[in-house]
Amino acid sequence: EIVTNQPVIDKNREKPHITDWVEFKLTNGDIRSIVDPKLKEDYDANGAWKVVELALACVNPSSSRRPTMPHVVMELNECLSFELVRKQGSEDMFPRYSIEFSTSSASDFAPRAR
Repeated sequence: EIVTNQPVIDKNREKPHITDWVEFKLTNGDIRSIVDPKLKEDYDANGAWKVVELALACVNPSSSRRPTMPHVVMELNECLSFELVRKQGSEDMFPRYSIEFSTSSASDFAPRAR
C-alpha cells in the first residue's frame, strides 16, 4: 500500500486485492508499474524491487515463511542505503549522512508499568 499508493482492495483493477495485483505486475518485470507514479521514477529501482519483494514476503499466508522483524529492518536499511548512495551521487553539494532503522523492540516505546 505504501509503495504503490493504491488501496488494498480496488474492484476496478484486473486483480482487486493489492497483493494479487502486485504479484501479477511483477511477472512483467516492470517495477515502474508498481511504484507510486507520483515519485516520477525518482528512486533506486533495485531498492524498490527489494522493498516490494519484502512486502510480499511479509504477507505470506504461512507465518513460518514470513521474515522476522530484525530481518525486515536489515532489508529496509539496505534499501535505504541504495537510495542514499543514489541521492548522494546526484547531489554532491549536500553533506553525507547516515540513517538507520533501529531494531529496538516495541516495548522500548511502550509505557512502563508503575
